[in-house]
Amino acid sequence: MKVTTQNNIKKLALIVVGLLAANIIGNFFFFRLDLTQDKRYTLSKTSLSIIEEVKEPLIIDVFLKGDFPGEFKKLQTETQQLLEEFKAYNRDITFQFVNPIEDETEQEVIMQSFMERGLTPINVSVNEKGKQSQAMVFPWAIVTYKGKSTKVPLLKNLIGASTAEKVNSSVQHLEYAFANAFNTVVKDKQKKVAVIKGNNEMHDMLMADFIKQVRENYYIGTFTLDSVAKKPQESLAYLKKYDLAIIAKPTEQFSDEEKQVLDQYIVNGGKTLWLVDQVNMEMDSLYNDSGSTLAFPNDLGLNDMFFKYGIRIRPDLIKDEYATPIKLATGQQGSSTQYTQYFWKYSPLIYPTLNHPIVKNIDGIKFEFANPIEILKNDISKTVLLSSSKLSRPVGTPVEISLTSVTEEPNLGEYANKGAMPVAVLLEGKFHSMYENRVLPFDDKTFSTTGKTSKMIVISDADVVKNQLDKNFQPLELGYDKWTSVFYGNKDFMMNCVNYLLDDNGLINIRSKDVSLPMLDVEKVQENYTSSQILTVGLPIVILALFGVLFSYLRKRKYSN
Repeated sequence: MKVTTQNNIKKLALIVVGLLAANIIGNFFFFRLDLTQDKRYTLSKTSLSIIEEVKEPLIIDVFLKGDFPGEFKKLQTETQQLLEEFKAYNRDITFQFVNPIEDETEQEVIMQSFMERGLTPINVSVNEKGKQSQAMVFPWAIVTYKGKSTKVPLLKNLIGASTAEKVNSSVQHLEYAFANAFNTVVKDKQKKVAVIKGNNEMHDMLMADFIKQVRENYYIGTFTLDSVAKKPQESLAYLKKYDLAIIAKPTEQFSDEEKQVLDQYIVNGGKTLWLVDQVNMEMDSLYNDSGSTLAFPNDLGLNDMFFKYGIRIRPDLIKDEYATPIKLATGQQGSSTQYTQYFWKYSPLIYPTLNHPIVKNIDGIKFEFANPIEILKNDISKTVLLSSSKLSRPVGTPVEISLTSVTEEPNLGEYANKGAMPVAVLLEGKFHSMYENRVLPFDDKTFSTTGKTSKMIVISDADVVKNQLDKNFQPLELGYDKWTSVFYGNKDFMMNCVNYLLDDNGLINIRSKDVSLPMLDVEKVQENYTSSQILTVGLPIVILALFGVLFSYLRKRKYSN
């Protein structure tokens, strides 16, 4: 017995020494294993580089504490595991899960304050074995660093998706959501974005949500081309200080001097994001007594510039069977007025199919009165980011557009070999000046026919960046349609365009990361509910019990002598 006791003490001592040695070594070496097939918990290089710059406490408040329906429990668990991964790499990162409405006496006040900050709660109901459960969920987090805070959306809104599908997609974007928030509060702004004005462009209120989102990571300001008429050289020199120029929905023709300024900005490496309508047509103009209006070409004087760069925007409208819905009043006016939902074929719903970082893993994007883009041959690399569906066709202008067209029966024959028209194109390379071998509108000693490598994105529908207004004329979130309560992927697409043009490719690559969560077939589970319980709960208990009995038997047999 003494020998056995001594051996046990030696074994215990060796275990203690081994654990102490492992802990000491662990202080000098950091190693974690990710055994998931999709490497869900392996942080990207971009995320790691961002959290390396966290030198002071970074606090994360996650509003997902409580007993939720099964699918949101999954979102809660995945969020916690990801944050634990962040914390493991940097101990200055701390997080806590909070139930904001735990105190029932202050629920209304707290909910109102959250909604004022844009942290909108959702009321979810999930069917489980015929029983319906409901819960108020705040799928948000707040990241705070050095007194600077930003909100993190944890749940993506997908068109027509079930709760399980929304959660699955949201888990896929968790790393991007937090990495982008960390980047916002930790890093100082460096790059500058100019919103071009002077040709009756879109009002800031109608693109307020987009501007607000861009402002979180970049300096953004207005640059007016009115000064070009008097001081073209000074205007060009000032514009060159910006890294990106956004031209959104101009409706007045550009002068030759203005085009030379933009051309030289591009040739010298300036990035541009063009949102251009080649046809004059607005949805509001249809809401009149006749329910119709005339759509006609809109000559902005940019055709020769785009032609030189390698594209052409045709003055046609795209009519697409894959369309977004609108609501129209039907029946008699008054108390009996009803609203019916129709698909508006001049508002294509475009799903990205290209495996490009700008459009990968993005939900359907809403267009409105889009124009086809022709790709021309030159030395510039061109990537078609978005195209209309195969069941689409161009409609020449001028043409009368009427709301009564929503009742038309589809004629699939009219779409034969006419669809898949580009509506968003990425151009990359060394652009040649449109004034190459031409007389310059104004003298410029710094004029270059070709210069630095640059990038631009041309979108043939400016309404992609347009947000709606609520009843108090306050901007709603970009991509949200208040009439149908549907979220589209416009915001993600536009921000990816900005990030890509400004070379923030790391964040885009995180967004396009593929994460696959196996989803249970609810119908099969309900059909085999008892057998599933026995297999997943009962069998492990039986195996554990057998192991315990066997272990006790072998131990008793060993020491009985």
